[in-house]
Amino acid sequence: MPKIATVIGARPQFIKAATVSRAVFRHNKKCKEKDLIEEIIIHTGQHYDDNMSKLFFDELQIPRPDYNLGIGSDSHGRQTGKMLIGIEEVLIKEKPDVVLTYGDTNSTLAGALGAVKLHILTAHVEAGLRSFNRRMPEEINRVVTDHVSNLLFCPTETSLINLKYEGISDELISSKRSDRGYMRPRIVANVGDVMYDSILFNMKLAQEKGVYIKFVLGGVPRKFTKDKFSPYAKIHGGPCEKPTDVFTIDSSFSKVTRANEPIPHI
Repeated sequence: MPKIATVIGARPQFIKAATVSRAVFRHNKKCKEKDLIEEIIIHTGQHYDDNMSKLFFDELQIPRPDYNLGIGSDSHGRQTGKMLIGIEEVLIKEKPDVVLTYGDTNSTLAGALGAVKLHILTAHVEAGLRSFNRRMPEEINRVVTDHVSNLLFCPTETSLINLKYEGISDELISSKRSDRGYMRPRIVANVGDVMYDSILFNMKLAQEKGVYIKFVLGGVPRKFTKDKFSPYAKIHGGPCEKPTDVFTIDSSFSKVTRANEPIPHI
């Protein structure tokens, strides 16, 4: 039975991973026993309070993690180092066939490094996305993760092109055989945006609860989290008929719009 270890830690990763976990569940329901897939979920604890973590598992039907490392907040180096230690211990114990990472957080980087150093196939969902700003820690995370991963799942054609410019394409990474006795492949593919699938699923959940979502605003850049937030704040006073028409993944957005009314964030 193939085993997947999914590494998550930040709010968007919970939602993305849930989409894949549901697909694994559907696969297991209809396949033969020999084709079953086992998934273990490792939560680093990067987002660790109830609003950022527990609420997601309770409200959005996201599978509970098998491991919670409880790392919490810290400097980039210390946080990533602690995650790497914890993830490595779990991977040595569980011996998964593939480690699955999402996005561009410190959890992503730690998961990828932990896997590749143990010679475990490493998969990256949302590969190839680039801001071309190396001052962003997320850009460093996504670039390094892409370059060490074996399976790169891109959301767009542009992300495929970005990887090609960096010399990443389908290939056998090494001419030497690995410890497991086979060549280490690198596969690059446009699989579509996992967040699109997630939105379709969660819109159904919202409708079942009688919530009408006019549009969703998510992932506001950090540099707009203070007084430079006006372009985003205008959205609240413009197309929306009432505050509950806007939902944001970033809690800092609601602080800026509080002059009107606080916006609930998922």
